[in-house]
Amino acid sequence: MRRRPPASGSPAQSDDAQARRGRHISSIRVVRRPVASAALIAGLLVAGIAAAGLSVASQTGKAAAPVRPPVNPTKLVPIPHGTYAAPPPAASRTVAEPVSLLIPAIGVRTRLVHLGITSGGTLQVPGTTAVAGWYTGSPRPGEPGGAVIAGHIDSRQAKGVFYLLRLLRPGERVFVRRADGTLAAFQITVVRSYPKTRFPTSAVYGPTPDAQIRLITCGGTFDWTTGHYLSNTIVYASLVS
Repeated sequence: MRRRPPASGSPAQSDDAQARRGRHISSIRVVRRPVASAALIAGLLVAGIAAAGLSVASQTGKAAAPVRPPVNPTKLVPIPHGTYAAPPPAASRTVAEPVSLLIPAIGVRTRLVHLGITSGGTLQVPGTTAVAGWYTGSPRPGEPGGAVIAGHIDSRQAKGVFYLLRLLRPGERVFVRRADGTLAAFQITVVRSYPKTRFPTSAVYGPTPDAQIRLITCGGTFDWTTGHYLSNTIVYASLVS
């Protein structure tokens, strides 16, 4: 039985519209930022929402083979220049909204669209495989907490923006350009794959003492019966400047 959508907030787009866009989209419950950390953790335990994962892959049509990695897939993106913003004080929530994402190690350079939640309480996904999106219910990149950025892995036509996300390694850097022109640099700490039945909801949406980001896409084995990937790839990174 489907859970009812959150009591507050309007859906970012209809489930029907999302279904038309995505062939591999499956439900993941999202958690809005709580008033206090204890309330979030209690809510997670009561809701029992850790069983659903984000599936962000192909956009429409019948199931088809995922795009295979090319022999030399990585086109390096230069490390960006610009004014690096100092980490904000722990209580500060004044950083500008994110507008673009750069991951030099895997050649990603993309603008960031805004993502909300659907009427069913699931995370909205970008309407195209070419861009990633920031979930506006999570902190802005550079604020205390984990900012959530999601993108597609592929489509029937081409590789998605996060097609090579699984190849990232700890120590590599991710850059977020913000609306005021400042640049936030994050260092990757962990890259993990989780079965969708064991999506780490508290780790992704739970409170953190410092500023972090989570990059999410689907991955693992492709299920030809359902037309879905069976896992999620999640990259964790912490603010360094």
